[in-house]
This record gives sequence, structure tokens and C-alpha cells, in this order.
Amino acid sequence: MAYVVNGEELETDAQGFLLAADYRDEVVHAIAQAEGITLTEPHWTVVRYLRDEYREHGHTPNFRNMLKGLGDVLAGCDSKALYDLFPVGPAKQGAKVAGLPQPLGKGGY
Repeated sequence: MAYVVNGEELETDAQGFLLAADYRDEVVHAIAQAEGITLTEPHWTVVRYLRDEYREHGHTPNFRNMLKGLGDVLAGCDSKALYDLFPVGPAKQGAKVAGLPQPLGKGGY
């Protein structure tokens, strides 16, 4: 599976994760559309959080740490709210939509 953004085909793995991080907003829109997600402001909050974590640590957090970290920036953030945003799994699907490579193992730190 590949995504085409502004005429450029982005390389992905077999599960649709980008092989290299891409921080363009157009990438988020393309992947979200492919995932059947209509983006809202809470989605963008999660995307920005995951991108910041990836830039700072070189990987994204696992779900537990993601939930804890987002509690400071997303009002009403709990497990249900995150699964409402990313029903396949907030840590993995969130990273995919954010334009980041696939989280390794059981997810980050």
C-alpha cells in the first residue's frame, strides 16, 4: 500500500506505515482518508503529540504512556476517547495517521 501526496508516492511497509517519517499535514489527510477517519481537532492534538514524541525520542510511546502524556494536553482524555478517535488502536493507528513509521514491539517506551 502506498499513499500519493502532491503527486509523490510515499514508501510504506506491508501494513501501510511510512518507512520514513513525513511531517506534512497533507500526509495526515491522505492516511486518515485511507483509514476512514474524519479528522477533528482532537485527532490533530494526538498527531502533534505523537510527532513530538517521535522527534524527541526516536519512537512513539506505548498506549499506557500515550494516555498518560496526552492527559496534560487533551481534555477528557481516557482510553475510550482515544479508541473513539483511532478505533484500530490509538498507539499504532495514531502513529500511522501521524505519518510516522510503525511502532516497534509492543509500542515504544
